[in-house]
Amino acid sequence: MTTARSWKALLPWMTAFAVAMAFLESAVVVDLRALYYPQGFAFPLVALDRRIAATELVRELGTLVMLLAPGALLTRRRLERFAWFCYGFAVWDLFYYVFLKAILGWPVSLFTWDILFLLPVVWVGPVLAPCLVSVGLAALGLLLLHKRAQAPTFRPSKRHWSALVASGVLLLYTFMEEPLHHLHAKGSGLRADAAMMALQDYLPAHFDWPVFL
Repeated sequence: MTTARSWKALLPWMTAFAVAMAFLESAVVVDLRALYYPQGFAFPLVALDRRIAATELVRELGTLVMLLAPGALLTRRRLERFAWFCYGFAVWDLFYYVFLKAILGWPVSLFTWDILFLLPVVWVGPVLAPCLVSVGLAALGLLLLHKRAQAPTFRPSKRHWSALVASGVLLLYTFMEEPLHHLHAKGSGLRADAAMMALQDYLPAHFDWPVFL
């Protein structure tokens, strides 16, 4: 079980790990954009080769496993594992955009639209949205680690968990609403390669900021 001092001592290493992962993620995206968007990334999307699409899906799953693994190695306590995952995910996502900006000069602004994830369907949104989520996740992770260090028996209440889950569902809705509506209108399935093909004429037009906030 980690103490208040030990989790703070581990924080720089966890941060360095997440930043390094962010660079690897951004490097992959730089290569993909050089192949599929040589003039610079913009909607509508270019259809990915089926093998590339499948590889991307597995890579995203692998990324989640890698973000879960450090916390699992540090502690057997589920809440601390969850807290470390939240913090690692947040740092990884924020620095992913930092590196893309440094390497490609992209995004042009925080309101530039981006593909955020591919599982279980394409997520889209202005860059500001996932950045705000990441700031919240980092704060949540650090708060949980601090609380558990102060009181090892501390647990969020059922009300807190219900609020977190409900918020997560609403966030996912805002990211998936438009792509799912477009896929439904096109009669497309959710398989990554088919979805990317069906989204070739999709242009993001609206992000539900009130629901997101």
